[in-house]
Amino acid sequence: MGAKVVVIGSGLGGLAAAATAQARGHQVTVLERNSWLGGKAAVLNLPSPDGRGNFRFDMGPTILTVPRVLRRIFAEAGRDQQKEMPLIRLDPQWRCFFDGSKQIDLIENVQDMARLMDEFAPGGPNGAGYERFQRVARHLHKVSEKFFFWKPVEGIGDTLNLGDNFKPNVLRDVMALRMGQTVAKVIRGHVPNEQLAQMLDHFTQYVGSSPYLAPAVLCSIGDMQASEGVWYPVGGTRATAEGLANLAASLGADLRTNAEVTDIEIVGGAVRSVTANGERIACDALISNMDAIRTYTELVKGNASKRYAKKYEPACSGVVLYLGLNRRYEHLAHHDFVFSRDAEEEFDAIYRKGEPAPDPTAYLAAPSGTDPSVAPEGGEALYVLVHTPYLRPHHDWSKMFPAYRQKILDKLKRTAGLEDIESRIVCESQLTPVDIHNRYKVLNGAIYGLASHGSFTGAFKPSNRSKAIKGLYLAGGAAHPGPGMPMVMMSGWIAADALDRDLGGRGMSPEAELAGRREAELPAAAE
Repeated sequence: MGAKVVVIGSGLGGLAAAATAQARGHQVTVLERNSWLGGKAAVLNLPSPDGRGNFRFDMGPTILTVPRVLRRIFAEAGRDQQKEMPLIRLDPQWRCFFDGSKQIDLIENVQDMARLMDEFAPGGPNGAGYERFQRVARHLHKVSEKFFFWKPVEGIGDTLNLGDNFKPNVLRDVMALRMGQTVAKVIRGHVPNEQLAQMLDHFTQYVGSSPYLAPAVLCSIGDMQASEGVWYPVGGTRATAEGLANLAASLGADLRTNAEVTDIEIVGGAVRSVTANGERIACDALISNMDAIRTYTELVKGNASKRYAKKYEPACSGVVLYLGLNRRYEHLAHHDFVFSRDAEEEFDAIYRKGEPAPDPTAYLAAPSGTDPSVAPEGGEALYVLVHTPYLRPHHDWSKMFPAYRQKILDKLKRTAGLEDIESRIVCESQLTPVDIHNRYKVLNGAIYGLASHGSFTGAFKPSNRSKAIKGLYLAGGAAHPGPGMPMVMMSGWIAADALDRDLGGRGMSPEAELAGRREAELPAAAE
């Protein structure tokens, strides 16, 4: 019999941790304060006023990359992820709309994408520059895999073996991280066309950060997307949460909803129990999928909370519109970006001034072409996300929202060819930063946990193995390796793996190790 493990929160990180720890032979209890499992990976159903069915929306994340993280979690239990939770590969990955009726698709194949860039901006070095950028991104992805992924990390010292630090190959890898450079600088050094650069900038939007402040290592996201694809879970993102929950439950985990943790008992610097709904639950180890900073400040408290509260900045928040439309727009892809007129102005407003962008970029998910079940026939369940600053004391979204909603709709009409969208809305709902803060217990409404800002250390987050409290482990977007669906699930796997190793568990199976490898590392790739 393994250890008694409690997981606080059933977001994707918490469910990944629960499934992995249970597969390793530990007895897991998941405590979720909400009435549903899955955290932000929730579903919203809005009835059509004409009685023709429902519009179904993924409420949170909608873009899945790096599917090997899921494959490894399922392989821990000897299960086949694609059979139990099938994924559909999407290409084009995004469709991009710019002012002036210009558009371009971001496609998976690097050479074909380079050709499209040269057609978009003839006579320039952009296509060849994109190919060079992807080579840089590929190497950064390789280095990230070696130093950052699949293990608990909080700083550069956690990534390096002191005995190896001065070996030439290690020094080359460290230099390749381009510490001191930002994502925006690396991109524009290869792709000078401002609109094409703006498209690539938005790899950093997976982590809710500004490309002008994010470290160059995050360029690796470009290769993750080009080499491993963009995927749609059959049934939507909600299917990912349900798949992980079903996996954990089938292995014997106890999954409880409406169970809010209000206290962690710490004795001699080690976790002993948690209290939920007045019940004290003893545990040998605790994995918190609650925001890492709020875990320390609201549950751990003491000196540890002071240290972490000062060290990190929240990532951005956002306004989400869920629009049930009586029309499907055929010119939209599954994923779309409607870009601002000026990237620097937009990011400066959100991340430096702390104010909503005057001309925002909008991300759209229009999934009916891939999955017709999301809307009545001929309709669309349109998801619209615009990033905003994390909550400031003077932000009153009850007053700010109506005008900003109109600004967003005007942007879609002007730039994305959705001129009649207002007349096509038959039902709608929304989330504001205040809603996000209250619904998900995140820091100041930050969707993506902690900002990845700082050209030297911006990639680092609180470690999955607490350095302050024995037996406390962290998962979720505000823990290493950070936000975005695959990284959040990886954080859960890392937390469970660290816990298992610390408690003398069985470790990772060879099947799971193989399932989580990059395709370039698989035996077939070397033949």
